[in-house]
Amino acid sequence: MSGVIVTNPPKAQLKDVDALAGFGVATVSEAMGRTGLLGAAIRPVQQGVRVAGTAVTVIGWPGDNLMIHAAVEQCGPGDILVVTTTSPCTDGLFGELFATALQQRGVRGVVLNTGIRDTQELRDMGFAAWSRAVSSQGTVKATGGSVNVPIAIDGQVVRPGDVILADDDGVVVVPRERVRGTVAKAEAREAKEAATRAAFLDGQLGLDRYGLRETLVRLGVTYKSYDEYVREEAQP
Repeated sequence: MSGVIVTNPPKAQLKDVDALAGFGVATVSEAMGRTGLLGAAIRPVQQGVRVAGTAVTVIGWPGDNLMIHAAVEQCGPGDILVVTTTSPCTDGLFGELFATALQQRGVRGVVLNTGIRDTQELRDMGFAAWSRAVSSQGTVKATGGSVNVPIAIDGQVVRPGDVILADDDGVVVVPRERVRGTVAKAEAREAKEAATRAAFLDGQLGLDRYGLRETLVRLGVTYKSYDEYVREEAQP
């Protein structure tokens, strides 16, 4: 497999990235029309951490982390490394030594569509990581791949310079051209949710606030007392 290492791709502005970090993954995905999620199998190795950064993308060979070594050189402050392979792989392609090198360069975290190892060490050093699997299986450094090219994870395209937002709920990608608009939509969504939260604390039901009683009627859902329900179910 030949490949290419692309240098200096366009990136979202860090001030916009940091603004997006004020919102959760669920809020941002909803603000984009329920899009952008990398998939439920990508899970954090830590808890209570939210990071946002600009993507440095890697595509390599299963069981081979050569291109991660190549990608480290392309990483800088505010980046998040995003790694996938040409076919499914759960080997531990990434660990504490990689995290040490990336942390020194100001990288905010890593998202792996593969396995990860040294998870306790990563938590101890405060390096945020999300992965498809945890595995101690080692790797080789023998096959070419690419850095800073568009990649796909669970059907979701990630381009270099797009924004990656990750927290306990998973990972979402925001195209770099949509970051500012997404921040505005996320702010509006949070304001709406705050009003709904206050209404629920005041005793209002979702059925009434969202007008769902009419939906139940339209779908033919009826209310029956327990006695009515038992009597009707007992009839032959």
